[in-house]
Amino acid sequence: METITVLGQAYRNTATKTSLTPMETPQGVTVIDSELLSERGVKSLNQALRYVPGVTTEQKGGAVTMYDTFNIRGFDVNQSYYDGLVLQYLNGWNLQPQIDPIALEQVEVFKGPTSVLYGSMPPGGMVNMIAKTPQATDSTEVNFATGTNNLVEASIDTTGQIGDSDFSYRIIALARSKDGQVDHTEEERFVFAPSLDWNVSDSTYINFNLYYQNDPAMGMNSSLPSSGMISDNPAGSTSPSTFAGDKNWSTFEREFLLAGYKVNHDFNDTWSFLQNFRYMDAKLYQENTYHLESGFDPVTGSLDRNIYSTDETSTGYTIDNQLSGSFSTGKVEHNVLFGLDYQKLDGVSAYSEFGTTSQFGDFNIFNPNNDMIERDALNSTYDARDNVQVEQLGLYFQDQMRIDNLIIIAGGRFDDYSSSSEYSDSYGDTNNAADHDNFSYRVGAMYEFESGFSPFASYATSFEPVAGTKKDGSTYKPELAEQLEFGVKYSSDDQSKTMAVSLFNIVKSDALMADPNDPWGDKLQIGEIESRGAEFESHWYMTDNFDVALNYTYIDMEITRDSGNGLQGKSPIYVPKHAASLWSNYFIEDGALAGMRIGGGVRYVGEMQIDAMNTDTVEAYTLVDLSLGYDLSELSGSLLGASVNLVANNLFNEEYYTCYDTVNCWYGAERNIELNFKYNF
Repeated sequence: METITVLGQAYRNTATKTSLTPMETPQGVTVIDSELLSERGVKSLNQALRYVPGVTTEQKGGAVTMYDTFNIRGFDVNQSYYDGLVLQYLNGWNLQPQIDPIALEQVEVFKGPTSVLYGSMPPGGMVNMIAKTPQATDSTEVNFATGTNNLVEASIDTTGQIGDSDFSYRIIALARSKDGQVDHTEEERFVFAPSLDWNVSDSTYINFNLYYQNDPAMGMNSSLPSSGMISDNPAGSTSPSTFAGDKNWSTFEREFLLAGYKVNHDFNDTWSFLQNFRYMDAKLYQENTYHLESGFDPVTGSLDRNIYSTDETSTGYTIDNQLSGSFSTGKVEHNVLFGLDYQKLDGVSAYSEFGTTSQFGDFNIFNPNNDMIERDALNSTYDARDNVQVEQLGLYFQDQMRIDNLIIIAGGRFDDYSSSSEYSDSYGDTNNAADHDNFSYRVGAMYEFESGFSPFASYATSFEPVAGTKKDGSTYKPELAEQLEFGVKYSSDDQSKTMAVSLFNIVKSDALMADPNDPWGDKLQIGEIESRGAEFESHWYMTDNFDVALNYTYIDMEITRDSGNGLQGKSPIYVPKHAASLWSNYFIEDGALAGMRIGGGVRYVGEMQIDAMNTDTVEAYTLVDLSLGYDLSELSGSLLGASVNLVANNLFNEEYYTCYDTVNCWYGAERNIELNFKYNF
């Protein structure tokens, strides 16, 4: 039987903030549903994006799991969205909510600038995670999993109508524990996410939602030199389990609460109103070490590490008001959208340093002693406190018009952004502030032929305000960008074959990046970066039992204008010129193996630059993933609703790397095998 999932009465797709389909949008859009997330054994947003064209994910390797680090079309994305509202980030620090896939119905990736609807946004695109919502039909799914690195996981997802009332509920809970990829590290997570739907009347719907997550242990946040890792070193070598930190000073704890509501009211058949609100309360504490190029001796492998801690808290709220309407003027059908959104964040980070590990002896990365630091002997050498405030107000408008088979979309937005940072240390107080406003817009058109092909073209702009002030007291300019995109989408009549091809050119001005000569100092604001490339995405149901998804990305990215920094003509890090992936599933319906699903994929990521100055490259890699599923009801009718799944990511345990520069590199995720049992009733 076909299963149809209702995303919720307040659902609006990421591309247009309307209920119109992504296929009607003249820009690239990729949707990953919960079934695919489950088949691939996804544990983070980073992992969910592995097979999305145009996205380079897991920039800090496989061991750093406390962040979702990825870029789209070459531009880093440091804020993702959850149910249409931004997951607020404590500027300049580490604290940001990270949603677990157990709570997600699907993930939507929108390519290209989206400032016209969401305000502050990098030009490569954005990711919006769609939450699971209450359903009127009773259903409960329990899941137990085990696997490599001593994985132990249990979860429950239950939903249904409350009696004969107008209320429906959903309760999601998760507990997970495993050893980290790196020695002496652990990962623990607890999630509780209840939600309630209230159908007040035929025209009014209210959703109340809560998401609580406690991460008592988040692995590690350290890097390794490339010497002895990517490049050979006679003094020795490292491995994917090498830990550059110290087990006596390695704490990563995070806890946050998201509480919100949605109100959707239909005034009539033409006009409706949606208000989406969320409150956030979050905190993070870490004890860690970091190293500089000056602290590493590649001849001996000696590594001197700086000891530090951060204690971070933030509270914030976001609200988005949308008035949408559908009407016709002559032959033109209009879907209009008026919006007003606002966000505010207040946060504090207390930062302390405690000297270097040389006070406890010499540390050699090729023969690491991770039991050196004596906590009682540490004395603070530097203390600082940063009070951060961010406020943004946006007013936007969009009209999606249809004239027979022609679709035209146009929209504009005005943003007023302000931020401040009151930084206090033993040297005095520094007040950094930013105050920016900007108008963003996009126009696009698509024509739907009867054959199923829909060529499109679009032009869009983006706006990224830059918080903070340089040491000389001057402020940064906002980062602005524009994209021109041409492409074609195809969908067969029965939806069994879909395809999209995009050609894009993005130009970003006043782009901000770390100074390769002083990564901890002022950031550089270079003149211009250009990203041009092509994306191909397809999904083909070759038979009722066999489907294949094939993707390919080409990106040529270059710093095209820079004065005085020596970066003109260089390619940014984390941007492979070529990337490709293939995922396939085969379902066996007859014979001795009836009820089995055989799935898997191949991921190829081309070589990337090792640092900003392009002194070397990080080699390309190809990874193979396997996913097997079996419906246990084929063995016995009493097991109806039970299934077992085996997932193996990086099946052949290929060793691969990512790098920020030559002294800060990470190993990719090692082979990970998971066996899970699900029971739905």
